[in-house]
Amino acid sequence: MTLVAEGLLLQIDSKSRIPKYQQIVDSIIKNIENGYLKVGEKLPSINDISEEYYLSRDTVVRAYNLLREKKIITSVVSKGFYVNKAVNSSNSRILFILNKLSNYKLEIYNTFVNSMGSDNQVDLRVYHCDPQLLINILEENMGAYDNFVIMPHFKDQKSGHTNYDKEVISCLKKIPKGRLVIMDNYLPEMGDNIACIYQDFKMDIYRALEEAKDQLKKYDKLILAFPNNPIYPYPKEIKQGFLNFCNTYHFDAEVLDKIYPDMELQKKDAYIVIDENDLVSLVKQTRDMKYQIGKDIGVVSYNDTPLKELFDITVISTDFELMGESAAYMIKKHKQEVVPNIFSFIDRGSL
Repeated sequence: MTLVAEGLLLQIDSKSRIPKYQQIVDSIIKNIENGYLKVGEKLPSINDISEEYYLSRDTVVRAYNLLREKKIITSVVSKGFYVNKAVNSSNSRILFILNKLSNYKLEIYNTFVNSMGSDNQVDLRVYHCDPQLLINILEENMGAYDNFVIMPHFKDQKSGHTNYDKEVISCLKKIPKGRLVIMDNYLPEMGDNIACIYQDFKMDIYRALEEAKDQLKKYDKLILAFPNNPIYPYPKEIKQGFLNFCNTYHFDAEVLDKIYPDMELQKKDAYIVIDENDLVSLVKQTRDMKYQIGKDIGVVSYNDTPLKELFDITVISTDFELMGESAAYMIKKHKQEVVPNIFSFIDRGSL
């Protein structure tokens, strides 16, 4: 349906899954971008649009409120609504939603913000791996932002990590694909025609350990310290990838839930450590026992940091800066493609 109300051209598709209020918002912004509406020009009243387009008054009110939040329109008491500012299509309001706050996640966020540039507004929200909290955040802000960048990591009823939540997928599908970027974790249920930069947790660790295979051969046993974190669970695919590697290449393997105090450290054991507190504990205990890291005990840390580089800790890690840059690139260039992020073995001598 395309109608004209006081010179305003609105395009409302009754068959679209995009909410009607969002279609009103998008149409008004497009009219301003194309020069059909000028700054200071009066908009049709809420009642006029409601009657002209057979929409509920609440729908139009919601659309106008969202435009006011973006400061695109303003209201004057007893007079009506007016275009408040020109809209530059290169400027966006972006909601960046993390499952948790960590140094790694903030590095991605900061790189993304810098890559988008100062003309774009990027707001940060955290949902603590809680599917319902993520749904609430999305529903409250669905029409208030131009783009959404989301890291989907959830905990199940047993406080384990899960990639899939039916209600979240349903909510994400309400966002037009051109306005959504999925980061860090791939959701097959969203299809391939979507912007996604992700880690392949199972195969990333498998391939990285393959790169380190020659160094690992000097050790008798490989031990993965895989934290049992009920608040922010880690992807179980990391553990699966580790065990698959050990099975394929016939390494004796063990999985611990943490590095315990007073570990039974033995020479020719190699540790892959995810949690940084576990890394500190392992290094300290190794030194206390006068073992040499990289000769007696092998140490590999999961995810790189400047401190690990400074202290010559060998790592297997994704490229966090590249992930943030890639997400910004997809938004700027309107790309909809599924791309695995780089994951590398970086040898610094601790293995």
